[in-house]
Amino acid sequence: MKAFVFPGQGAQFVGMGKDLYESSALAKELFEKANDILGYRITDIMFEGTDEDLRQTKVTQPAVFLHSVISALCMGDDFKPEMTAGHSLGEFSALVAAGALSFEDGLNLVYARAMAMQKACEMEPSTMAAILGLGDEKVEEVCAAISAEGDVCVPANFNCPGQIVISGSVPGIEKACEQLKAAGAKRALPLKVGGAFHSPLMNPAKVELEAAINATEFKTPQCPVYQNVDARPYTDPTEIKKNLVAQLTASVRWTQTVQNMVADGATDFTECGPGAVLQGLIKKIEGSVTAHGIA
Repeated sequence: MKAFVFPGQGAQFVGMGKDLYESSALAKELFEKANDILGYRITDIMFEGTDEDLRQTKVTQPAVFLHSVISALCMGDDFKPEMTAGHSLGEFSALVAAGALSFEDGLNLVYARAMAMQKACEMEPSTMAAILGLGDEKVEEVCAAISAEGDVCVPANFNCPGQIVISGSVPGIEKACEQLKAAGAKRALPLKVGGAFHSPLMNPAKVELEAAINATEFKTPQCPVYQNVDARPYTDPTEIKKNLVAQLTASVRWTQTVQNMVADGATDFTECGPGAVLQGLIKKIEGSVTAHGIA
């Protein structure tokens, strides 16, 4: 079975989408529609901006979404997903690709999410770190102990075996990095991010995002969408909405998502969007499947 997957924040690069814009009439039309919806020329930042401009959450999220969705839609008849999934922000791309959301509504929700998250990031200094070479249980145990002492520290992304991203307050993440290295982690790398995504510190953003999601029409997708919160497939619009809201403060269970997709018959994974991060993760999670970008 063919699965299509969509990356999240962090996959962006300057110049992303420019080749699509210049080579496809459909891509150009969709990019220009996005410029109109957003009220500024995001294409100028994507194609010719600086890394710093592109790294702003309010720019990054719609930019990655646009590249991912337009890449998929420009595949034409080759785009026939039997299941989809997206990593964090990529879940919105997966829902548009599966027909649960229109292109316009998906972009509006992604922009609303980005603005709400940006505001939450500015309320309290917070950060994230990648922990390499340690088992899930040990990372969860250390995070729980630090949180019990009053600092926010949670596992944010279960990316693949031996690679977990943690999220929380600056003191919480600093303590966790020290303790996890002492516990045997090969590396504990602070990430250059604007805040603590997928942690309780994103709670202030939930109210705005939930209102935007509830005001948006969701249709039954044409194929199951595996959602981050519990890695299970969904087709019911009500459940999809609830999971999208919960995703903001919950862990991204990517390892389990890929495992479940493979268990349900996925043998071929196509990553739509900038970079090749998900392809690498999928090969580490399940080496028996093929994982590639758009040919």
